[in-house]
Parts: sequence; C-alpha cells; structure tokens
Amino acid sequence: MRVNDHIEIADWELTESFVRASGPGGQNVNKVSTAVELRFEAERSPNLPDAVKRRLRRIAGQKWTKDGAVVIFVQETRSQARNREIAMERLAELIRKATEVPKRRRPTKPTYGSVKRRLEGKKQRGAVKALRGKVEE
Repeated sequence: MRVNDHIEIADWELTESFVRASGPGGQNVNKVSTAVELRFEAERSPNLPDAVKRRLRRIAGQKWTKDGAVVIFVQETRSQARNREIAMERLAELIRKATEVPKRRRPTKPTYGSVKRRLEGKKQRGAVKALRGKVEE
C-alpha cells in the first residue's frame, strides 16, 4: 500500500480479519462477515521513521495497542470489499497526518497597549466590587 512518495507499507505489516457487523442488514448481517478489522504493525515497521511513529502514536489515540499496532475497525457498508477500501483509506490518511511536521510555536510578548488596557479593566472591575461592601449606619 502506497501512502505517499516516501512511505510504502508492505503486505506483511497489514493483517485483515473479517467479523460479523452489527446494525441493520437483515439476513445479510447474520450470515456474512462484512466488518473489517485492519491491523498495522506500526512499531515494527521499517518503512516509518521514528518521528512519524511517535506522531502516529499520539494521533491514533485509542486505535494504538499496547504492542504497538494500529487497529482500524470498519463496518459502515454491507459490502466487505468497500469496508476494506475504507479501512485502507483511513490508515493511509492517519499515516499522512503523522508525516506532517507541526510548526514550532514562537512565544510572543503582549503589546504595551494590551497590557495597559488589561490593567485598566482590572482596576475598574475592582472599583465596582469595592462598592459592594456593607453599608455603614
């Protein structure tokens, strides 16, 4: 499976298993295993750089297993072939997102004017609250 120009996933890294899907579908649901569970051994993959693996782990969230695999479960359609395509597309999209290097955040200072306005607002608020005290007789 080709993800982009630099990354290609070998067949041995992918494992597919088919199970019965839940939901509507009548007799088809009870007889045919249309749901797809696609398992990608990401941690052991020689095709993914370490930085991409780290980002993939963060992006995948609950789809990442303890043994370092990404599991994608699809049961959207009644067609096994279409569910396989959807699972492959989702995995490819997940890996594409992981290849994008996030931009570094540059710390900035608030402007002189914004600091002045904030402090002025705080003074006004404090003055309003000071007037809420008990009335002396």
